[in-house]
Amino acid sequence: MSANGLLLTSNLRSVMPLIQKGKVRDVYEVDNKTLLFVTTDRVSAFDVVLVNGIPNKGAILTLLTAHWAEVLTKAIPGLRTHVVSLKLPSQIEDKSQYEYRYRSMQCRKLLPFKIEAIVRGYLTREAWDSYQVDGTVCGIEMPEGLVESQIFPSGPIYTPSTKADAGEHDVDISEEQAAQIVGVRYADRIKELSLSIFEFAQIHAFERGLILVDTKFEFGLDTETDEVVLMDEILTPESSRFWRTKGYRIGHAAENLDKQFLRDWLVEHNLQGQNHVVIHPEVVSKTEEKYKETFAMLVGSSFEKFVDEHTRGIRKSIYT
Repeated sequence: MSANGLLLTSNLRSVMPLIQKGKVRDVYEVDNKTLLFVTTDRVSAFDVVLVNGIPNKGAILTLLTAHWAEVLTKAIPGLRTHVVSLKLPSQIEDKSQYEYRYRSMQCRKLLPFKIEAIVRGYLTREAWDSYQVDGTVCGIEMPEGLVESQIFPSGPIYTPSTKADAGEHDVDISEEQAAQIVGVRYADRIKELSLSIFEFAQIHAFERGLILVDTKFEFGLDTETDEVVLMDEILTPESSRFWRTKGYRIGHAAENLDKQFLRDWLVEHNLQGQNHVVIHPEVVSKTEEKYKETFAMLVGSSFEKFVDEHTRGIRKSIYT
C-alpha cells in the first residue's frame, strides 16, 4: 500500500500560520508552544530541490524519526527530543487527515542552535577524499595507514558545521568555532549527546544488519528549562548514511541505503547543483526502495505493514 501517495506541497495556511517553508519540510504554528512539521516528498540534493519527489519519503522519515525518538529517550539518560505527537492537530479537517497523516509531527517550539552536529564513524566519501590529501578529516589528524570504508580506530569523531541559511552552503568548523557560535556549555552538551546517541545507534543498527556510517543531528534550546533538546529528523536515510553489514568489505566503497544513491546519479550525469532537474523514474523507484529497506531493517517491519498496523491500532507508540 502507499501511505498518502505523493505530496510535494502542503496547504494548511487557511487553518494555521506557515512559519517556514524549507527544502523538504513545511513548518506551521499550532499554538504558542507547538509546531507542526509536515515532511513532504520533495527531495533536495546539492542544495537544490529537484522537480519530482520520492513517493512515501515524507512518511518514512517522519515515522522513523518518531521510532528513534522513542528508542533513544529510553536508552540515553537525560535525552529529550522535540517530538510531541504523531496525531494531527484539531485544526486540520477530517477531509485532509489522509493527506497529512504519518508525514506530520507535532513538535515542541525550540530555539535552534546555529550549528549542525555531524558524527562520523567510518572513513568514506568526503572524509576519505580529505584523508588521502593530507591525512586529516575535517581538520582532525588521523593515524597513518587507514583505508577506505575503515571504521575510525579510536571511535566516532565529532565534526560540527555551520547551519547555513537558504541558498548558502554549510561549512565545516572546529569545536572551538562551534563554541563561539552557541556558547561553551551548550557546545559541550551538544557534542556529548551527539556521540552518545551515535554510539548507541551504531550498536542498535548493527544488530539489525545495518552499519551507521555517519549522521547529522540538530539541536535546539528549551528556553523554559535551559535544556539542549534533539530536534528535526533523527537517523533517517536522509540525514545519515547506512550500509548493509552483509557484503561490507574494508578497503572498498560500499553500497549506500540512503540518499547517496540519488546524489551519485546526479554526479554521474553532471546534474549536481542544477535547477529544474527531473529525476529519472527508475532512480525515483530505486531511491524509494532503499529508504523502505532501511526503514524495515531498523524498525523490524516493512513500511507498508507498519502503516497498516498503526492505522488499525495494532501497533502502539507513545506518540500516537
